[in-house]
Amino acid sequence: MTSILIIYTGGTIGMVESEDQKTLVPFNLEHILSHVPELKKLDVILEAHSFDKPIDSSDIQPHHWTELGTIISSRYGDFDGFVILHGSDTLAYTASALSYMLNGLSKPVILTGSQLPIGMIRTDARENLITAVQIASQQINDEPVVQEVAVYFEDHLYRGNRVKKLSTEAFEAFFSPNYPVLAQAGVNINFDYPELLPKTELPFRLIDGFDNRVVTLTLFPGISEALVKTILSNTQVRGLILLTFGAGNGPSALWFIDMLTKAIDRGLVVINITQCAMGQVEQGKYETSTGLLQAGVISGGDMTMEAAITKLMFLLGQSEDSTWVKEQMVTNIRGELSTN
Repeated sequence: MTSILIIYTGGTIGMVESEDQKTLVPFNLEHILSHVPELKKLDVILEAHSFDKPIDSSDIQPHHWTELGTIISSRYGDFDGFVILHGSDTLAYTASALSYMLNGLSKPVILTGSQLPIGMIRTDARENLITAVQIASQQINDEPVVQEVAVYFEDHLYRGNRVKKLSTEAFEAFFSPNYPVLAQAGVNINFDYPELLPKTELPFRLIDGFDNRVVTLTLFPGISEALVKTILSNTQVRGLILLTFGAGNGPSALWFIDMLTKAIDRGLVVINITQCAMGQVEQGKYETSTGLLQAGVISGGDMTMEAAITKLMFLLGQSEDSTWVKEQMVTNIRGELSTN
């Protein structure tokens, strides 16, 4: 029998109506398990751990990622896999952050949540939880099938640092814009084995530390010089995610390129991520991205914004060397970035 640790952080999946039925309030994990008696039918040993104070995922901070990483690291030798129950709003950020922190991971860490609380009649929480536990317990020749951080939601298993939240209402709330799903759950759970991360030879260790001195700048027609200057002249900022048009294009105005060049020369790390839901940045493909390339802006390729911002925070937390950070940003370290 495999052993799985279920970690409850908070979120809709663990919410019930308050006594006045006007609000949703969290309750403990024991109640969640009592609402899903089917879990007892699985050939799995389950143990539960809950945050001392369950939180709405909109309140997630880097220290919560550290708490999750520490829980997994401290219990890594005791369990065959981990299932994290998490609110859906920032689930993609947490999944990405954990993928970078859990170096040498050779066990499944599956995040899931729900669109409706577990106590409601039409809830998607039960199926999501049951299947996430099943996936985490899957083994072949005593080796876990999944050996990475992944997200399970509504019949699909996704790479954790490849997902984005798509809908506030649909049960199929997430999608993976630039990478195939890892598995589909129907009558059977069908894994796409070639797309799973291969077994690592690295020993497992937790790498902690995030530097939140980062900012995002979304380009739009009419963006003012004063606004850009306010952001780029802030010497407290170490990293910038530049959300550009199309395949990584931006204004060719001299003031814009000049400001970027000076900020990058000062040590600011600037990453180019497209605003498009799908596709990738190709700096230099069009004239309007040539200036960004010449200024020293780094292409984020096909990373999601969530994967890019957590990766940048993670790398800046490891080193003061901006050159090393830039090199690592364009390196695929956990399957977050396609390489040609």
